[in-house]
Amino acid sequence: MGTQRGAVGRGVLAAGLGAFVMGGCAGGTRSAPMAESGFLFRTVDGGDGPRRTVLYVPRGLDRSVPAPCIVFLHGSGECGTDGLRQLAQGLAPAMVAAPEAWPFVAVFPQLETSEIQWADREGLVLAALADARGECAIDPDRIYLTGLSRGGAGTWAIAARHPGVFAAAAPICGYGDPATVAAPLAAMPIWAFHGLADDVVKPEKTTAIVEAIRAAGGTPKMTLYPGVDHGSWDRAYRTEGLGEWFLAHRRAR
Repeated sequence: MGTQRGAVGRGVLAAGLGAFVMGGCAGGTRSAPMAESGFLFRTVDGGDGPRRTVLYVPRGLDRSVPAPCIVFLHGSGECGTDGLRQLAQGLAPAMVAAPEAWPFVAVFPQLETSEIQWADREGLVLAALADARGECAIDPDRIYLTGLSRGGAGTWAIAARHPGVFAAAAPICGYGDPATVAAPLAAMPIWAFHGLADDVVKPEKTTAIVEAIRAAGGTPKMTLYPGVDHGSWDRAYRTEGLGEWFLAHRRAR
């Protein structure tokens, strides 16, 4: 797995993403202290060729202290190879709107096409996380996974495959196989979200997994929004104190 660093000048990025302030990314060796902040372009190789990703570093981050980290998996509408569209929905806009609520380093890989699932690109997800850990001091006991829709499915699947990596997970309007994910996730803090009026991914997809985890001895938390359709991620990321909930959990040893 390899990593390349791109150059991103300071400026305001529009085109449907809102106003994102991109931190400058200077050259230099990987051993030099990282001084950039904001949304930074990166390229990583998860085993299937170079892929563009985004690394978010909070402004004013104390780099002498290991930071918590969130990995975010986007939905089908943000697939592509531009390395940017994955910021359009969900976590990134919430971070821009209320950065104080999200004092995390964050990782935003991008799935190249909606014809595949995140579970098929777990190498990319882990490579993007490894890149963040190579550039920032990351607390290994405070690494979290979240995603929406297709990314919600990826959150269920990848958290279940790597329960020793993530301290907690928050799948939003996702789907998956209850029989596959329930036992591995029984010991992990989970907060799942779904809109009850979702006609893209039925809320039963979430409730079935939550019920299976409970049957396996877990205690997942679930929030269902009456009258809310597929876009339940706006409430989940902006109104629930999800960042604070993540920080209350550390990886079990």
